[in-house]
Amino acid sequence: STVITGFSGGADSVVLLHILHALEYRCIAAHCNFHLRGEESDRDEEFSRRFATTLGIPFYKTDFDTVSYAEKNNTSIEMAARELRYKWFEMLREKENAGTIAVAHHKDDSIETLLINLVRGTGLKGLTGIKPVNGNIIRPLLCLSKEEILGYAYKNNLEYVTDSSNYEYTFTRNKIRLQVIPLLESINPSLVSGLTQTMENLIETEKIYNHAIKEAVSRCFNETESGIDIPLLLSYPSPEAVLYEILRTYGFGRDVVFNIAKSILHQSGKEFFSDKYRIVKDRKKLILMPINQINLHEKYLIESTTETLQEPVRLEIVHAGYTTDFQFSQEKKYAYFDTEKLNFPLLLRKWQNGDRFMPFGMKGSKKLSDYFSDHKFSLIDKENAWVLCSGNDICWIVGERTDRRFKIDYNTTKISIIKLF
Repeated sequence: STVITGFSGGADSVVLLHILHALEYRCIAAHCNFHLRGEESDRDEEFSRRFATTLGIPFYKTDFDTVSYAEKNNTSIEMAARELRYKWFEMLREKENAGTIAVAHHKDDSIETLLINLVRGTGLKGLTGIKPVNGNIIRPLLCLSKEEILGYAYKNNLEYVTDSSNYEYTFTRNKIRLQVIPLLESINPSLVSGLTQTMENLIETEKIYNHAIKEAVSRCFNETESGIDIPLLLSYPSPEAVLYEILRTYGFGRDVVFNIAKSILHQSGKEFFSDKYRIVKDRKKLILMPINQINLHEKYLIESTTETLQEPVRLEIVHAGYTTDFQFSQEKKYAYFDTEKLNFPLLLRKWQNGDRFMPFGMKGSKKLSDYFSDHKFSLIDKENAWVLCSGNDICWIVGERTDRRFKIDYNTTKISIIKLF
């Protein structure tokens, strides 16, 4: 299939395109003009066009206002150029129905990435360098050093352009390449081969880590119920590592995960937040849920003629005649009331502090907050609790317990059955 080839006109991309063409791949040379270096940027574009034309390879180019994009998205010039480049490559790949996007990263680039990640702080994945395959992106030169690439260009009389910004110390990668690596090579002349071997070792180690983590996550985390089992989590040698792998996809950073891990044996009710999710520490679970704005004033009316309610919870209401041989279900999703004791319209609302009711099967009244505590409701269970009211009186904690003031007795002739789905 066709290969979209990132082509800047520099030595690396010139060698990549030349090799792919020599191996008879169908290539499209894709050039990005970021307009960051004035006339030099235009020079690179013109050279790239001529080189591709000489090889008989289709040439596509695009222009970017990189500075404006970086300012608008509050990112660095380096990151802006990267995002723009790969978005356009992918768009071109789809348009041309190409199979892959080839870019010219090499062994030295991978080592630079390792050192950058190491300086900034990283996990195991950040120490494995650049991947040869990442989705539709391939890096055929990753097994070659810069020296080998330049040797190929010299041997095949290939011209290329040099990006002057590669020698500016304002970019982190340039500092690593121009200052740090030469210093490290003065300590170990075999730095490239040594770090390459280290990355290969860590790649194999990462495979074992990922296998173990996948097994641990599947045991500890019930995604359907959004709960993390604390006893199971603590049975692993590094609960924090397992926890991080579960929560990082929900936007939780390492610092927050560290604090969650520290609190895991402490009291329930503590909360932790990412941008879109929160974790609540329950007795034996960490409960993960989206951050939703709780509206305590949200109310829904149920008329005597209402048969179903779709939101905020789904209820089905049936009115029927009552005889003493009526069969009651013991499931909490059913509530049974003497219809004549109800004052329609019924009101469905969130529970509030100070609410009281008279639990069926118990004497006296009870605060809902005390009832929740006695029955070990988690913070999430409390937040999700709805109450059904007849007038000013609570007749049902929905899905939990009815109020005895509305119970069916020997004088009942008509009943109301409400089912929670």
